[in-house]
Amino acid sequence: MAHTSDRIAEDILGYLKSHETKSLLRFITCGSVDDGKSTLIGRLLFESKMIFEDQLAALEADSKRIGTQGEEIDFALLVDGLAAEREQGITIDVAYRFFSTDRRKFIVADTPGHEQYTRNMATGASTADVAILMIDARKGILTQTRRHSFIVSLLGIRHVVLAINKLDLVGYDRAVYEAIVEAYRDFAAPLDFASITPIPISALRGDNITDKSGETPWYHGPTLMAYLETVDIADDASGAPFRMPVQWVNRPDLDFRGFSGMIASGTLRPGDTVKSLPSSKSSTVKSIVTMGGDLAMATAGQSVTVTLDDEIDVSRGDVLCAANDPAPAADQFQATILWMNEQEMLPGRTYLMKTGATTAQATIATPKYAIDVNTMEHLAAKTLSLNEIGVCNLNLDRTIAFEAYGDNRAMGCFILIDRLSNETVGCGMIDFALRRASNIHRQALVVDKAARAELKGQKAVMLWFTGLSGSGKSTIANALEQKLLAMGRHTYILDGDNVRHGLNKDLGFTDADRVENIRRVSEVGRLMVDAGLITLVSFISPFRSERRMARQMMEEGEFVEVHVDTPLEIAEERDVKGLYKKARRGEIKNFTGIDSPYEPPLDPEIRLATTDQTPDEAADRLLAFLREKGYLA
Repeated sequence: MAHTSDRIAEDILGYLKSHETKSLLRFITCGSVDDGKSTLIGRLLFESKMIFEDQLAALEADSKRIGTQGEEIDFALLVDGLAAEREQGITIDVAYRFFSTDRRKFIVADTPGHEQYTRNMATGASTADVAILMIDARKGILTQTRRHSFIVSLLGIRHVVLAINKLDLVGYDRAVYEAIVEAYRDFAAPLDFASITPIPISALRGDNITDKSGETPWYHGPTLMAYLETVDIADDASGAPFRMPVQWVNRPDLDFRGFSGMIASGTLRPGDTVKSLPSSKSSTVKSIVTMGGDLAMATAGQSVTVTLDDEIDVSRGDVLCAANDPAPAADQFQATILWMNEQEMLPGRTYLMKTGATTAQATIATPKYAIDVNTMEHLAAKTLSLNEIGVCNLNLDRTIAFEAYGDNRAMGCFILIDRLSNETVGCGMIDFALRRASNIHRQALVVDKAARAELKGQKAVMLWFTGLSGSGKSTIANALEQKLLAMGRHTYILDGDNVRHGLNKDLGFTDADRVENIRRVSEVGRLMVDAGLITLVSFISPFRSERRMARQMMEEGEFVEVHVDTPLEIAEERDVKGLYKKARRGEIKNFTGIDSPYEPPLDPEIRLATTDQTPDEAADRLLAFLREKGYLA
């Protein structure tokens, strides 16, 4: 299987020890589709003799059956493991492979070239030290070449190999090679790579992979393998201040309490003073525990359990830092985001943000700009679509410890998760905290919500009416308010149409604008509840996520979801405003129920079926609910 060495026979223990202490290089292959990424990795595995004999036999058989190289070995099949990949001759998922030489160990990620799988490529690049950017010599630099280069730069990879592949198909033409190199250097100048090393190769033929090719006598640089074995990836993480995100509070019995995680940067010794963030409590390190015994020192990249002298509050997701140089902490950031979902990003919607072991709720503002990956130009944008990159502000529901991604990759990266589907929808890099927010504090007020409500002889509440257009939301809310007014209660109606004449007149009806519409109304409604009012909110509010956001703004018992449940055919039959007819004729775009979805509540406090009760009867039912629950003192 692996490469052989005389030392194996002479000194097996010494050989194993040397293998254990070799440096590890993580690298990716990336670029456009069909540039030869999988073939290159297959060739590297073959040349480093990391293939079992039965694997080689299977590879030869598969090459004849489903390969793309005729009677020759199709090295791409070594890493294209999915059936769909083999059938289509493309890479879909990220494939990780390990191999080693006498000088170094390697983990390589074969990433897909198709635009729709850019998110998979970003995943593979997130832990790499070097990127091998493949370019088909016949095609030159393509859009996906530029996109992958930009993502590589964003993710902090400083060393790039420009592997100009399939040179055999252009007759090993030096002029073709040099033209591509010159064009790429011009494009990549703003990306600030530490090094760009061009190498002319043929992954299929093995030219300049492990041995110099006689077909390129004009090339005097290293072979690809020689470069990978010698590239300096010295990481200064050990010299940076100590940071360790806590993955697990280790409590096997009553006598032991430790905090487990991987050290992101710096070094740690027993006796060092550390601070836990965001609590800012400090203590002294008692011991550094591992499976192999206690350590006198631990450094970046090691997974350890730290015990402390004091019983301070440390939880999963907290960060242990050097007490004399702690990480900053904030709840608002500017970040660069790569959107990874087919449904566009919706500014104003709340997503889950996961960084390390910390999960927070994050609201994304409208992008400051999107980035054109071809020109690096900053473009105006209201949202981000699949594979688009933009710069946005994020507002979190809690303070987290962080560092800018450019300073600490482990502390500055995050993913965004849809709260309902639990899908990962984006990834991002923290640029900096919005420090002005740290100067804003809540003003303590003597007269509070309870006092205002008591003065009115009621309990403040928000009744959120949701349903299709024409379901009767506004009619029922209006009838209820009249009944409450007759009882001397203090109320206010926030109606969807009325609000769009003032506060939200700048918003349209795209999904992104609908989210912002509900966010603003939720904030206004919260202020009205704080004023002690019975607030009636009548909006279609089609998305569960935004209705949940509104609920989470309120205290327990202050949000009552009222589903005015009317079937689409009944609502369309009523069509009081003629909107459904216009939507059916295509005169109104993004109309809920026609060409924009409505997500009915799953568990509302009250469901009103308007097909079997009048608006007055529905209002009476709501009035009875308010009495029963104690909202009307």
